[in-house]
Amino acid sequence: MKIEVLFPEMCNLFGDSSNMKYLQQCLPQAEFVYTSFDSEPAFVTEEVALVYIGAMTERAQQKIADKLQPYQARICQLIDGQKTIFLVTGNACEVFFDYMENEDGTRDQGLGVFAGFYAKRDLFHRYNGLVWGTFEDMDIIGFKTQFTMAYGDNENCAFMPVNRGIGLNKQSRLEGVRRGSFYGTYLVGPLLVLNPPFTRYLLGKMGVEQPQLAYPEVVEQAYQQRLAEFKDPKVQYE
Repeated sequence: MKIEVLFPEMCNLFGDSSNMKYLQQCLPQAEFVYTSFDSEPAFVTEEVALVYIGAMTERAQQKIADKLQPYQARICQLIDGQKTIFLVTGNACEVFFDYMENEDGTRDQGLGVFAGFYAKRDLFHRYNGLVWGTFEDMDIIGFKTQFTMAYGDNENCAFMPVNRGIGLNKQSRLEGVRRGSFYGTYLVGPLLVLNPPFTRYLLGKMGVEQPQLAYPEVVEQAYQQRLAEFKDPKVQYE
């Protein structure tokens, strides 16, 4: 089984590289490929079970969108055929939208994998908040820290509805985007460490029979404790 981490030298904000560090401990026999920015992604020509791309600076977004543009059709083929999982966290989701709009109205073009979606940047105001949502029948928890709000109709393609916190923007109750085997969420934390039920789900989707997590007692105890805190009505989400 091959897992590809895209551009780790650029997509490494908020400690989200620990998503793959943890997954590697859950799958010690898997091959992890760390693809640098100046290399062709492995998913272009090879069979890859999962591709991961994490949060990055706003300046890096356009570079990465341009880098991946020649492979846009290949990405759509893989996710629509559910041949390869794409796990995308933080503002990396925006690279797959139509565009990212700057404060002066100029736009950085995205890949258009999610047509009709865009993000608006406000580098003078960072949003920080907590999120508790439901993915299928699982409680998902995490954090948001971002200079952007996203817009688009994700009623039929959301990653999850939120119980508390915000969705794509402050008026939305639907978080992230999903298309085939593409899972895109703004949640950082890191996602896989904070949410053992989702990590098991992901392993199952990758074809792992009877998925086993690393440090199961520790991550489960931490998850239950944090979930109880997030459900506490006294907890401030912003």
